[in-house]
Amino acid sequence: MNPRSALSVCGHRSPVGPRPDRRVRSFGVVAAAVVAVVAPVAGCGSERAPGAGAQPVKLDELPQATTFTTLRGLPQDPEMALAGDGDGTVVHPTEPVPVSARPGAPAVAVLPDEQLDGPTWVPVVESANGWHRVMLPSRPNRTTGWIRDSPDALTTARSPYVVKVETGARRLTVVKSGRTLRTWKVAVGAPKTPTPLGNTFMLALLKPSRPTVSPLIMPVGSHSETLDTFGGGPGTVAFHGWSDASVFGKAVTHGCVRVPAPALAHLSRIPLGTPVIVTA
Repeated sequence: MNPRSALSVCGHRSPVGPRPDRRVRSFGVVAAAVVAVVAPVAGCGSERAPGAGAQPVKLDELPQATTFTTLRGLPQDPEMALAGDGDGTVVHPTEPVPVSARPGAPAVAVLPDEQLDGPTWVPVVESANGWHRVMLPSRPNRTTGWIRDSPDALTTARSPYVVKVETGARRLTVVKSGRTLRTWKVAVGAPKTPTPLGNTFMLALLKPSRPTVSPLIMPVGSHSETLDTFGGGPGTVAFHGWSDASVFGKAVTHGCVRVPAPALAHLSRIPLGTPVIVTA
């Protein structure tokens, strides 16, 4: 795996620059700084108990919940659970936390505190008995898992935004507190490499260090469902700009969503963890 091309499913590679200023805004938006793509966090080495009376979990023996991994044995996101029913709660693990298939069950993965060298923020699908079910950035798409609601290990915030993509209409809409802010025509996946439908979320904000077709790239927590890999990476879907405006309103990409410059600037200010809902 070449981490410097790991986010390319859109027909170009995405080289990025040095490590960022690690400061993060209160809602989890990466500050306007350069973010580097790195391999998933590994070797956590710490131990945490998943529940009372359970055996300690060795986090370094569990698979990482990152865009580079495939996770098994975890529940899928319920149909359109974030399409208006959620309250915008997003959480950031301040240390790696165990992920279970249900509250109190043995951990089957670990959610690291960083994704792509920035902070991990994930949306909460539901909460029950001191646990949160959150969306995860791993394959298969719409994978979720349960993490303990621990104030020592989680920071909680709320994003008032929802990003909507309608692939049939080739339309991107940004909604804040239930009110539509802006709408743009965009380019979506071609028929043989469609943009994956369903719920996902804003995963990271990357700024290439060398000129590309886009000054910013915003990966989401989903992957191409027709390409296992692309450009040496895991086929992560992303929002990004495009130099040729004639593509907007067309289905021509490898799965990413190409957006005009004003939309790119707007998306760059939206908190990480914000739900993204892709419909036909």
